[in-house]
Amino acid sequence: MTRSAGATALPLPPATPTMPAITAGVVAAEDVVAYIEHGMAAFHRTNLALFAAGFSTFALMYCVQPLMPVFTHVFQVGAAESSLSLSLTTGTLAFAMLVASALSEAWGRKPVMVASLFASAVLTSLAALMPSWHGLLVLRALMGLTLSGLPAVAMAYVSEEMHPRSVGLAMGLFIGGSALGGLGGRLIAGVLTDLVSWRLGLGVVGLTGLVAGFVFWRSLPPSAHFRPRPLRLRPLLSAFADHLRDPGLRWLFLEGFLLMGAFVTLYNYTGFRLLAPPYGLSQTAVAAIFAVYLIGIVASVWVGHLAGLLGRRRVFWAPIVLMLAGVALTRSDGLWPIIAGIAVFTFGFFGAHSVASSWVGRRALQARAQASSLYLFFYYLGSSVVGSLGGLAWTGWGWPGVTLLIGGLALAALAVALRLTVLPPRQSQG
Repeated sequence: MTRSAGATALPLPPATPTMPAITAGVVAAEDVVAYIEHGMAAFHRTNLALFAAGFSTFALMYCVQPLMPVFTHVFQVGAAESSLSLSLTTGTLAFAMLVASALSEAWGRKPVMVASLFASAVLTSLAALMPSWHGLLVLRALMGLTLSGLPAVAMAYVSEEMHPRSVGLAMGLFIGGSALGGLGGRLIAGVLTDLVSWRLGLGVVGLTGLVAGFVFWRSLPPSAHFRPRPLRLRPLLSAFADHLRDPGLRWLFLEGFLLMGAFVTLYNYTGFRLLAPPYGLSQTAVAAIFAVYLIGIVASVWVGHLAGLLGRRRVFWAPIVLMLAGVALTRSDGLWPIIAGIAVFTFGFFGAHSVASSWVGRRALQARAQASSLYLFFYYLGSSVVGSLGGLAWTGWGWPGVTLLIGGLALAALAVALRLTVLPPRQSQG
């Protein structure tokens, strides 16, 4: 076979769902762009960027969670209404992601994600200055719009640019950054609320988001395998319909709703419980307890890697069993069993979410950004709907009512996971 001058013959990699087979025996080096995988410099840069993005997204989103009891006193609102500071963000986010993922198909993955991070950090800084409750809620709802440009698009970027062997680890590191961001946002806001004011806490979180956005912008390699497509409504709706026709993806979308609904409810109302008698903890102490969020970093990376080695079907159900064990432990009246229960539950949640989110990207045969956005639509819809329902459970029945709600969601999630273990793969994926 003849080659053009200066071209280098390269061995062909095996065909994979994200790496199309090349029929020629050799190809020109300049025509082949390697997929990012473990050991490459681009792999470390990408994971630094994804870690920073996950950190910023979750810090900006969840920094209000430990402040909900403070909002009830400052703005004279009830527990369920104070949860709107988070539920409005996640609810708006759920719907906006369906559009943001389509915009990224036309404008590119990285530009959409960069704009998302910087705009969300600015809105958080403005929220720290807002004098009225309703004004604060408006800004938090707008944050749902700006944050929508990151989660689903990041999942699509990983599935497009990473070698299949490295997808699970990359998603685990992104979710690990999310775990650290969830802790960091809560810790910064909680500690500064005790020391100075909640407004300073939000302002510092906003500044941290700006720094993380800069790291992301400078570190993330531009897309090499992305091909822009014009933004048209009919193909977009067709892509959504195609994903919803697949029973495996439908089960995974439902799983996202159940997992996140249970998780956010636990964290929303743990603060109310531990700030009240007989515990009477300070905001700083409650924020420190949320350091168990760090376990999510270990869980997402370890379980994601384990699922890549053993198969998602063999691993998926196990972390959900841990979630059930964790919520059972929180029924105790002792502080240390409660903390242990939160830790076990957190490990299980992040492990299960790591497997489910990477499974969506692998099972979708095309339009992966739309598949990811549908998963995250249900994921954040669970946060919004169940997170606010948890406030009614807390007001009506206290912590037993909250754990009954969480336990029911976790049992349903386990049933879905077991159903997925016997579902036939979708062509060469599963």
